[in-house]
Amino acid sequence: MILVVNAGSSSLKCAVFARDLARVADAQVVEIGGRSAVIVNGGRRAAALADHGTALVAVLEALDLAPDTLAGTAHRVVHGGAEMDGPRRIDATVRARIDALGTLAPLHNPVALACIDALAEMAPGVPQVASFDTAFHAGQEDVALRYALPDRWHAAGVRRYGFHGLSYAGLVGALDPLPRRLLACHLGNGASICAIRDGRSVATSMGYSPVSGLTMGSRVGEIDANAVLRIAGEIGLDAARRLLNNDSGLRALGGTSDMRSLPAGGLARRHFVHWAVRQAGGLVATMGGIDAIAFTGGIGENDAAIREGIVAGLAFAGDVPVHVVPADEEGTIAREAAGILGMTPGGAAH
Repeated sequence: MILVVNAGSSSLKCAVFARDLARVADAQVVEIGGRSAVIVNGGRRAAALADHGTALVAVLEALDLAPDTLAGTAHRVVHGGAEMDGPRRIDATVRARIDALGTLAPLHNPVALACIDALAEMAPGVPQVASFDTAFHAGQEDVALRYALPDRWHAAGVRRYGFHGLSYAGLVGALDPLPRRLLACHLGNGASICAIRDGRSVATSMGYSPVSGLTMGSRVGEIDANAVLRIAGEIGLDAARRLLNNDSGLRALGGTSDMRSLPAGGLARRHFVHWAVRQAGGLVATMGGIDAIAFTGGIGENDAAIREGIVAGLAFAGDVPVHVVPADEEGTIAREAAGILGMTPGGAAH
């Protein structure tokens, strides 16, 4: 079996896949560090879990799963930098790279690494694989990836990367037939839009880190660089980082990061739709039009009013099919891990 681990800033989602990649169990932990709850296949029990390592132990116990009996474990890692253009078996070099990129995805890379280290300690002989959200966008052209900065900064890694790649890869695999020019919208607490042509990412709304692009649950999205410099100059770098990642977006505009709790017609929901349409328009132009729009993620799948607002704003692009596709990041990660581990086709060995 393969255990897939998808670590969020205060949550942990896990799925167990058989060797034939059938999904056989699901578990998650919510509110890690607070009034935690472990949820397994719909059943819920309270727990007190201080961090992601202890949360992972609780999940394995709830699943009655001995980690040393696994064929492998697989992790969603948000930021893989320029080098990680596909899944990787985790060794010291890959681990160090995930760690080094933690400042660029501070809500995700460090907690993914905590789970990797916890499993390495519990079952040192079980191979681990990392799947990167940035990898789907790695083939974009320089004009889409590069900021207008001197060469030394581009060489140092200051460039656009793009995220939610595992979600987009799953979406591409789920659509049959696949539209040639697809506008894909992953809308959740983190949100982005991707222009996908012939199954490949050609441009996306997120850039150097997941804080850029659309209005999000707690991330600011689009903001002028000089505004960031002013904020950092007044409150300090660490406080500015927290403001832009944790205390902005819907939370700043509407008092909560939960779209379901925001009033219809309020500023937060209107801001979300406005910036989705505004950025989507540029992505449509990148492809010279679109043949379909697809929505995925918690908001994209469940909030019809948000979908309708975005589709209405893109009416200029023509009357095209609109798809709602359930997100399946865990399934994509399991397939990639199986390929790396030689269990089944689905990923290239590295």
